[in-house]
Amino acid sequence: MTVAGISIIILSAGAALLPAEKTISADLIGGLLLAAGLIETIAGSLRRETRALAMGAGVVTAVAGLLFLLNRDARFFPTVNIVIAWLFLRGLILALASRLAEGGVRRWSIIAAATDLLLALILLVGLSIAALVVTLFGPTPAIIASFSWVIALSFIASGLLLLEIASCVREHAAAS
Repeated sequence: MTVAGISIIILSAGAALLPAEKTISADLIGGLLLAAGLIETIAGSLRRETRALAMGAGVVTAVAGLLFLLNRDARFFPTVNIVIAWLFLRGLILALASRLAEGGVRRWSIIAAATDLLLALILLVGLSIAALVVTLFGPTPAIIASFSWVIALSFIASGLLLLEIASCVREHAAAS
């Protein structure tokens, strides 16, 4: 769990640095999402209380990554819809998982769920503003680059959740 949490936080740093690239391809975003999804799915398989839901959150992330990898024509609107759907579904899954968790894991599941749902809402509301910009100027790297920060924030919340789960597992093992 600790390795998974740290790995996803490292991926968040990679996502946050994507705007430094001259162009951001769907392959880069897709690769980050796929890697994080696989890590989260494996970590979820190690959980007791919410195994299926934790794995489901990872699978949703991996599927979003695959959609990016399969979508060679990464135009703004199909891309933003994938990100919004991924964040919304993942947020709902984590919210359900939080109801079955206890203590710090519940708290961090709620934080991760709220982060993803809030980011989805921000993108959804911002979509109308972005539509105007795209209509007037066409897709701009600055607009697409904003996805990297949204993904990075979601990854940070996920990584911190996994680190909290690892801490609780260690505490439980020490008490036993």
